[in-house]
Amino acid sequence: MAVDYTVIVVYLAGMLAMGWWGMRRAKSKSDFLVAGRRLGPAMYSGTMAAIVLGGASTIGGVGLGYQYGLSGAWMVFTIGLGLLALSVFFSARIARLKVYTVSEMLDLRYGGRAGVISGVVMWAYTLMLAVTSTIAYATIFDVLFDMNRTLAIIIGGSIVVAYSTLGGMWSITITDMVQFVVKTVGVLLLLLPIAVVKAGGFSEMKAKLPTEYFDPLGIGGETIFTYVLIYTFGMLIGQDIWQRVFTARSDKTAKWGGTVAGTYCLVYALAGAVIGTAAKVMYPTLPSADTAFATIVKDELPVGVRGLVLAAALAAVMSTSSGALIACATVANNDIWTKLRGAVRRDGEVRDGEPHDEVKGNRVFILVMGVAVICTAIALNNVVEALTVAYNLLVGGLLVPILGGLLWKRGTVHGALASVVVGGLAVIGLMATYGILANEPVYYGLLSSLVAYVIVSLATPATDPAVLAAWRERLAGRGADAEATAEPTAVVA
Repeated sequence: MAVDYTVIVVYLAGMLAMGWWGMRRAKSKSDFLVAGRRLGPAMYSGTMAAIVLGGASTIGGVGLGYQYGLSGAWMVFTIGLGLLALSVFFSARIARLKVYTVSEMLDLRYGGRAGVISGVVMWAYTLMLAVTSTIAYATIFDVLFDMNRTLAIIIGGSIVVAYSTLGGMWSITITDMVQFVVKTVGVLLLLLPIAVVKAGGFSEMKAKLPTEYFDPLGIGGETIFTYVLIYTFGMLIGQDIWQRVFTARSDKTAKWGGTVAGTYCLVYALAGAVIGTAAKVMYPTLPSADTAFATIVKDELPVGVRGLVLAAALAAVMSTSSGALIACATVANNDIWTKLRGAVRRDGEVRDGEPHDEVKGNRVFILVMGVAVICTAIALNNVVEALTVAYNLLVGGLLVPILGGLLWKRGTVHGALASVVVGGLAVIGLMATYGILANEPVYYGLLSSLVAYVIVSLATPATDPAVLAAWRERLAGRGADAEATAEPTAVVA
């Protein structure tokens, strides 16, 4: 394992070095939080694919393939569909807004007062997303070094917190691009063909497994529908995803670069399911489907290649973890802490200050949130339930007011607030009644959120025409602050 260890150590050291490089580029709030809004199509596509394809998409995707066959691709497939929908229908408008958070968008659209409540919901979602990603380090380091769970979480989490704190989005962007390349080589170009060959090829896989393993809908229609509600719609409104959209140098980059990333996700989904199906042929009686990825890597891959593929899994986890961490810190600072202190103008943006001070403040928040994420990850046991709660609150509480603001001009701030509160409370109540992992909470929570939004919006005065006029100006790419509209001095491909 010495060669494999060397590959992993070099990879981790490289992540820290890129954090140092990013620190030298992060000179302003825009640089630190959204990479100066200067990413070109190639860099944007790679980093967007990296953040949405995390440990759940890699280790979990292979596990679903082991359990259900090719239809196990649906979870990651719906993530890709969500990214495609976001990129084709919404990303251009989102990029032109030149904001930093989803809650800032809500304040602009509705005329203020919606940001803090929506910020709390979004903060809870991004925190739990970062926590669940951080817990995944325990699985990978256990395979690599037979390491204690707590120590694995501390080491993996500390590396992500370190490079994220140093350079913010610039560090995360460059590390994500490396992670994208490592995942592509490790999973698609190495593990996929090796797994199929070791299983005897597709003909042998079909001969040894039940026919339902090759049924595209074998996982069940209700499960697929739930995946669409949670993951496809979740991709449309998550702060971690929007913050990457804000890094695009233009609305065209956001649209077409995101479309490429979404298409890549569809390929990655199928690859994970095929690898899991091959693992089922080779190891038909594993105690848990989630161990399929680690087992096939540990037992079937040659020295060196094994280290690269494990680095790919580590890359997948780090991409999601770092993206969720900076999103969590951005929301905590800009949407909750700053607003509660009253240090905002009427348009919802932070008062003017020295760029160094803004960078320092956001850096402190990433460090604080990072420590909170590591501590919570150590204390938390049920990852699936925690992530389900986060996604249920996100979709049930925020989907309607966000998409309503983009699509329906009659929506009002009172309707948005009612939608967040009613949808959020309905989700919590239904989870207590039906259970956290039940489908009913997100179904009925989303429905109640929609009903509250429409009824309250129609029953309250329409949004001030001046607010809507300013909103339309921002959607057209005009009226943003000076920093956001300044001509970029450099563009990253």
